[in-house]
Amino acid sequence: MNMTCNTLVIGAGPGGYVAAIRAGQLGLDTIIVEGGRVGGTCLIRGCIPSKALIHAADKYAALSQHTGDGHLGISLSEKPVLDFTKTMAWKDGIVDRLNGGVDSLLKKAKVKQVKGWATFKNAKTCVVDTADGPVTITAENVILATGSKATELPFLPFGGDILSSTEALSLTDVPEKLVVVGAGYIGLELGIAYRKLGAQVTFVEADERILATYDRELTAPVQKWLDKHDITVHLGAKATGWNEGSLSYKDKDGNEHTIAADKLLVTVGRRPNLDGWGLENMAVDLDGGFIKIDNMCRTSMKNVWAIGDITGEPMLAHRASAQGEIVAEIIAGRKREFAPNAIAAVCFTDPEIIAVGQSASEAKADGIETIVGKFPLMANGRALTMEAGEGFVRITARKDNHVIIGIHAVGPHISELSGEFALALEMGARLEDIEGTIHVHPTVGESFAESALAALGHAIHI
Repeated sequence: MNMTCNTLVIGAGPGGYVAAIRAGQLGLDTIIVEGGRVGGTCLIRGCIPSKALIHAADKYAALSQHTGDGHLGISLSEKPVLDFTKTMAWKDGIVDRLNGGVDSLLKKAKVKQVKGWATFKNAKTCVVDTADGPVTITAENVILATGSKATELPFLPFGGDILSSTEALSLTDVPEKLVVVGAGYIGLELGIAYRKLGAQVTFVEADERILATYDRELTAPVQKWLDKHDITVHLGAKATGWNEGSLSYKDKDGNEHTIAADKLLVTVGRRPNLDGWGLENMAVDLDGGFIKIDNMCRTSMKNVWAIGDITGEPMLAHRASAQGEIVAEIIAGRKREFAPNAIAAVCFTDPEIIAVGQSASEAKADGIETIVGKFPLMANGRALTMEAGEGFVRITARKDNHVIIGIHAVGPHISELSGEFALALEMGARLEDIEGTIHVHPTVGESFAESALAALGHAIHI
């Protein structure tokens, strides 16, 4: 079977499906190819299921607090019972609902779906291995959105009791003992969730601290939570092997140790999906192991675009979606480019972390003189009423003109402020703009306004 189209999208993750929907809305004859379910890693086996698991773990941990003497004047005579099979079924139901929603949106935009694995013969033609046989597709424009996958260590291959994040989100029982190799955001999010569900959790991290891409001030409250909940973190430790329920590792002095575990979760990063679909036949340039693109997401081959994780850091779903929308509009003849002032990153740990833009130390390295304002959540009324006093909001601005160049925060539920933070940087806001915006009381968002006031030297509530 042969098919032709104006725009061919390979991969139906948050980058690919957004690109296809927008292309369809703009009247472009569009085909999207996906080997699995639409939604990609983020929706099917990453962002969404992990947040569902985190929410369920939070609920279980919160209810457990009320057992015995109780908490907040609320007590339970018995500890809550966890039926993990039903928890995972609830999580799967959310994934199914969103998967169906994306499928409907593609149909609404008149995007043709071809299910199967695509292999390119040249830059504009691929053969898709479908359940009904091979389908050859030739397109005028190609958008590559094949995403990324978990990095596998050769001495800790995935399978059996050695899990990637995908398998960790599909367990049927909470492991009694869980060891996590890697204390980055994926490992910490899942490790903390399983600790709340009752697992004994240990981290083995090669770096000298957790969440090494964030500054110590941001990660300190997370470390405090780990200590409070009896989670051991071995820093400067390198895993060396797995043998019948036991992980071996070397500490920073080179001494060998072992840790018993029912399950081993390996979260040492992600790498782009560049193999097995004929990239070598497309004459597309690479840059540091990723597909090289310009500020319009164009590759070195004319009318071939690449978006999302295959184009490098930051590997974030919202970056991929933004790129996908822009590329579709460029193909339709609109003038667009991908040049955000900053992209917010969030860790859904306990407490949560937001980072958008530069910190003062990063700005100093670029020769920028700054002023910084920080406001503690313990001084925010709404935060205290939600037992969310741990953490702060920190704002960094240029000293000369007060233009905000970075906003960082840590605290329970703080991720919901990430949009406001990103908007401030995207619009080139100054401290006085935030000061002059009346924030609703009582909300945690008031902490953002107070941090701006602190930078200006006259915070009200501290």
